[in-house]
Amino acid sequence: MAPLSAEEENYVRMSLLLTGISPRAVRVLFNSEFHPSCLDSTLKKAYTKLLDLKRKNVINEAQWNLLFTRFPDRPDSKTFDVTLMITLLRNLATITPPVCGFDQLPTTTETKPGADLARIKYYRNYMAHLGDGKLDTTFFNTAWDDITGAINRLGGQQMKQECEHMKTKTLDQTNQEIMLEIKCSNEEIREMKNSFESLQLSHTKMKKSHELLQENHTNVTKELQKIKSSQTDTVPWNVRECTSISSMFSFECLQETLH
Repeated sequence: MAPLSAEEENYVRMSLLLTGISPRAVRVLFNSEFHPSCLDSTLKKAYTKLLDLKRKNVINEAQWNLLFTRFPDRPDSKTFDVTLMITLLRNLATITPPVCGFDQLPTTTETKPGADLARIKYYRNYMAHLGDGKLDTTFFNTAWDDITGAINRLGGQQMKQECEHMKTKTLDQTNQEIMLEIKCSNEEIREMKNSFESLQLSHTKMKKSHELLQENHTNVTKELQKIKSSQTDTVPWNVRECTSISSMFSFECLQETLH
């Protein structure tokens, strides 16, 4: 495998930071808000709210199965990804949201837990949508300091030291392979998203076709009812029509005779 460029190394280090260290920092906060011994009962109490999030596709099927496991298994935050933990913290805990909400990058002056969660979420999304597997060094340094600060506040000094080591350590063959796996995973995610959007479009078209069929069915039903009504009449509609025409003709002839 060819040596990595500086921009590719930046990408690998950032990916390792966001997939390896930041989830553990988020989990520290999560476990302090939802103690492992009470996690199962807490989720059950919030079942209705969580079900609503599932219906809105905020929680997917795989995540749902981690929240509500089959007996004798019990939910464990170690199996939760960052997205799921942040979702639960946002919706079930009393976490103060950043000024611009959880879906925007907070300012550097915002350092509360809610802002740090939003930081990690923002950079993870940024990396997931990065197509070429490269990061500009200036952006890398700024983002690294921003994320490391969040990890330090959420997870403690030891995790911050891990971040410092991650930024400078020599990347071996395994790290380069990880980079390729991450790139492939991102491409698969994008393909799945495109497929989902295509399915949604097909569903919309099918729905419109179904509505058109219903409308046609209604019209046909009305016509059938009209025919059925005419069949129950003692005088067939065609005979009545002829009789009506004949009567009109006779009346006109009579008028001419009188004149």
